Order: sequence, then C-alpha cells, then structure tokens
Amino acid sequence: MNNSLVNIFRIPELKKRLLFVLGMLFVFRLGTHIPTPGIDTHVMNSLISSQSGGLLGFLDMFSGGALRNFTIFALGIMPYISASIILQLLTAVIPALEALSKEGDAGRKKITQYTRYLTVAICAVQSFGITFWLKSVAIGGMQLVPHFSLFFQITTVLTLTTGTIFLMWLGEQMTEHGIGNGMSILILAGILASIPGQFLSMASLWKAGSINLFQILSFVVIMLALTALAVVSQQSFRKIPVQYAQRIVGRKIYRGQSTNLPLKVDYSGVIAVIFASSVMILPAMIAKFFERPGQTGVTAAILNGIQAWLAPGAPVYLLFYIALIIFFCYFYTAISFNPNDLAENMKKNGGFVPGIRPGKPTADYINDILTHITLGGALMIVLIAVIPDMFGRVFDIGFYFGGTTILIIVGVALDTVSQIESHLLMRHYDGFMKTGKIRGRRG
Repeated sequence: MNNSLVNIFRIPELKKRLLFVLGMLFVFRLGTHIPTPGIDTHVMNSLISSQSGGLLGFLDMFSGGALRNFTIFALGIMPYISASIILQLLTAVIPALEALSKEGDAGRKKITQYTRYLTVAICAVQSFGITFWLKSVAIGGMQLVPHFSLFFQITTVLTLTTGTIFLMWLGEQMTEHGIGNGMSILILAGILASIPGQFLSMASLWKAGSINLFQILSFVVIMLALTALAVVSQQSFRKIPVQYAQRIVGRKIYRGQSTNLPLKVDYSGVIAVIFASSVMILPAMIAKFFERPGQTGVTAAILNGIQAWLAPGAPVYLLFYIALIIFFCYFYTAISFNPNDLAENMKKNGGFVPGIRPGKPTADYINDILTHITLGGALMIVLIAVIPDMFGRVFDIGFYFGGTTILIIVGVALDTVSQIESHLLMRHYDGFMKTGKIRGRRG
C-alpha cells in the first residue's frame, strides 16, 4: 500500500491531477467560510445546532457547514443534482432528448448545457424562497437578518446563485482535469468536513446523559457493519458464462474462447441514494420556507405536518425514501446498460451464452438476470440507508449521520481509487491491490 502511494507521485500526469483536485477542494473549503452579507451568523449557528437532527442539520451536512455560517456556498451542489435528476427523467420520456443523448459527445454536451441552465433557474427560485424565510427567523429575540430590505433580497439571491454556479464549474473542472467525479467529490468533501462536528455532538450528548455508552458502541458497530455491506454492494458482480466460436480470419484460425460477462449488482453506485435524498428534502424544504412565527390554522398544521412526516428518520420519510432508492436503482441501470446492444455485439463477434440462442433470447436472458440482481442491490442499499436513520430515531440521537453518508463515502472513495488504479496499471505499476512493486517500465 505504501509503495502504491509512492508510485502515484512517480507518474507526472496522475500527480498533477491529484494536486489539482486538492487545490480545488481548498478553494471549496475557503468558500464555505465566506459569509453572505447581512446575516447574523451567530443566530444561524444557534438555529442549526438546535435542529441538528432534522432537515437543517441534514442540509448543513451536505453543504459542508456552509449553511451553518450561511456562506456563499450555502445552497451547496444540490440544485445541480436536482437539475440532473429532472433532465435524466425527461431524457427517458421525451424522444427529442433521448435522440440527443445518443448523438455522442455533441449530444451529451448539449444536455449538460441544459442542466446548467436548469440549475441556475432552481438556484434562483430556492434562494428567493430562502430570503422570505430568513425574514421571519429569530432566536432569543435576535433576528437572523437585522436589516431586511429589497437590496438584501437581491444581494442574497445573486450571491447564493453565483456560489452554486461556481461550485458547478468547480466540479466540472475536477472531473475534466482531476480524478473521479467532481460533483461527487464535492459532496464527499462536505460530508467529511461535517463528521468531526457530528462526533463532537455525540460526545456532548453523552456528557449530558442523553445517550449512554451502550448506544454509542451499538452505533459504531452498526456503522462498521454497514460500511462493509456498502463495499460488498459496490464491488459485487454476477458472472454470466460466454462462449466465442472458432473463427477464421484470412489464413489465421482463432480458437473458441470461454469468458465471463460481469454484471454489476448495483450499477447506480452512489447516484441512487444521492438522487433519492435530493428528492426527499424538497417538500420539507419548501414547507420550511413558508413557515412564519406565530402561524396558526390549517396552513400551519399542513406545514408542520409536512416537516414532521418528511423529517429524516420519520416513518413516512423512510417509506418514500425506500421507494425512491429502488426506483432510481432500476432507472439508472436502464439508462446505463442496454442488454439489446450487448446481445447484438456478442452475436456479431460470434459470442453466445451456453444454452441460450443468440440475439433477442440472449437479451431477454440478460435482462431477466439484471432485473433480479438489481433488486438485490437495491435492497442492500435500502438497508444501509435506512437502518442508521431508524436507529437514530429509536434512540433519539440528536444529530444526522446515517446510511446516506456511508454510501456516499464508500461509493466516491471506491470510484476514485479505481481511477487511480487504472492510471497506475496503464503505466505498468502495481495498483493498490498489489504489493506496490514496479513491474515494467517507469512512467
């Protein structure tokens, strides 16, 4: 492992990419400490701390603490994730967008551009809603916005929208010039930045007598077990035997070969849980924005009900969350893997699954297997995502650190390490799964 880490810095291109990612992460963390003008950050801090196990704590975790200090990155990268969800769903139902997605790089660039435009629109709407919510927030007689005005509203909308646009650009640059998926790495960086505070919160609860040592140890054991399950779900494959017939090309005879077609148990990776989380926070977020002090009547009951029912860990929240995870697992598998194209390519190259006729029967066979293993993968993700939320609800742990966090950390870490591994192997170095010894020429 140590030698493998050394080998990373022996490859100039890989070293440059890693240093670029680290530089962009530094810029990201710097931005999470630049406050938006006109906000009393002490009041905002107190508000987040008092609701650390609820919606605001959840949003603050994904923003890396930017919401707590109400900085220029307070919206985080979630508006971009929401825009991506909408575009992917529209691509599946609108023929014009579907045709565009199949046009190669040019089509994908066009869809990416649409995603950017939609992100700006979502940011503008969210930030506009936030300004109205900020007006009514007060703790201990202290207003979150001491001097509310039209100028403050315009400034806040522009600042928050620009902050998310900059984060979107930052993520795209990391993807292009760095290692791994830039957007996922930004989410991971935000989560990792919030973890020390979550453990400090746990320690405070223990000292106050709100939780005992047994609850803490149980929580740690559950987290370790679910982390192991997350690794298994991300790394599991179902192998389908494939036989290639003997071929004659010119004067050469190529003997038949036996190989395996690996089908991933979970093609969505971390995407399904990120998408599901993004969708689930929207109703409660909207209800939060319309909340007013001293509000009574039917409106107040509806708003309070939405926030209570759709709070992380609540029964209604968990039911919808489970359904969305399963849906996005199947949806992402459907758009990323086409059994018909695979079966057609196998047929053209003389490949076949033993006992299954080439062409459509092979496609149906692969699709049937994929349907079953995707359900298994989705259920594993559901267990990882839901169990910590249920545990926190039962034992009344007043902070948010759940299965969503585990899945994102494991998924992004494995994806990034696999890309580093590819760079090492291309340059004839052993990767992390080897001893770290140089096998061939130097990079």
